[in-house]
Amino acid sequence: MRVILNSFFGFLLVLAASARAAAPAHLVLVIEENHSYSQIIGSAECPYINALAAHGALLTRSFAVGHPSEPNYLALLSGSTWGVTDDTCPPPGSPYPGDNLGSLLRAAGLSFDGYSEGLPKPGSQDCSDGVQSGYRRKHNSWVDFSTLPGDTNRPFSDFPTDYGALPTLCVVVPDMEHDMHDGSPAEADQWLRGNLDGYVRWCTGHASVLWITWDEDNGAEGNRIPTLVYGAGVRAGRIRTRTDHYGVLSTLCSLYGLKAPGLAARAKPIAGIFK
Repeated sequence: MRVILNSFFGFLLVLAASARAAAPAHLVLVIEENHSYSQIIGSAECPYINALAAHGALLTRSFAVGHPSEPNYLALLSGSTWGVTDDTCPPPGSPYPGDNLGSLLRAAGLSFDGYSEGLPKPGSQDCSDGVQSGYRRKHNSWVDFSTLPGDTNRPFSDFPTDYGALPTLCVVVPDMEHDMHDGSPAEADQWLRGNLDGYVRWCTGHASVLWITWDEDNGAEGNRIPTLVYGAGVRAGRIRTRTDHYGVLSTLCSLYGLKAPGLAARAKPIAGIFK
């Protein structure tokens, strides 16, 4: 009996190790702005995004958790909106002491950074860069947590060209011109191609993944947003399971063996994305 039990527990350890080894070596999460699913998927303005969707996993029933922007960014990172209902800078009650995706990764011995286009300087807590369609803190949720050090808050100009030097997971937020907030979907599509296509071409051969989602819709589709995943181990096709930012956070935590924080702990990881 002891031999059987030892064999059984050994088998479980092998399964656990296999699941852990399947986690992406690097995952880049890009957050776009204020467009509904039907505005992007199938749109001639976004050929690059649609090519990624066609060769990756496209979530057809993905939803934001509210309006406006700031609560959604907080929810996606930490599993809570923290009672925030507007885009106040800084948001009420911050810096927040709670767990979030970045702090959980770091506690597990992994790494996290957030890259914001136009961030005035590393670690900046400024509300904006003073440019009309530039950086806005409301789109930078990791700066709102005391559990993340300032050196995780980085300008996009620091994004490595040696992709192997990327953290385990990073969030990329383009500025207001390039995230579809002020600029057009076509401009955002071109920005993604110009700035991340190198990573896209690299990731499939290096056990890494690109994940793109939107903070909220344009108010026309019940907050239904595009969400797509491309890269190594991703199963191409459409996933029709209903999910939201909490489900996305739950999935990201599950990939790295982390206990999901806040309301993400109640959300099921999204099945069918990975082979």
